[in-house]
Amino acid sequence: MGIFARDESRATLAASRIARQATASLAGLLAGQGKTRSDLAAAMGVSPGRVSQIMSGDANLTVRTLAAVAEALDADVQITFRARGAASDAEACGSTGSPAVRSSGLPAHH
Repeated sequence: MGIFARDESRATLAASRIARQATASLAGLLAGQGKTRSDLAAAMGVSPGRVSQIMSGDANLTVRTLAAVAEALDADVQITFRARGAASDAEACGSTGSPAVRSSGLPAHH
């Protein structure tokens, strides 16, 4: 395997991990708001099948998709880069609960 194939494979694995984190966070937010996938589909103006694709974590989740989900749920999305091995704020504070959808600090439109 060449170096480029190895880098592409690592990027693919990282993308899958990020998608799983996003969908787990989204599922937690939905549960916390007492909403279903059907509620999300209606709020986004998409089919329930599209929400299933998003929630599967297999879909290539774009920033636009994440933003649409956040707007539909009146939530924010936060994307944070940090060095591997660095504890997250929640881990550093001893929190075991997963965050809802995090935000880049951009306000949700009401």
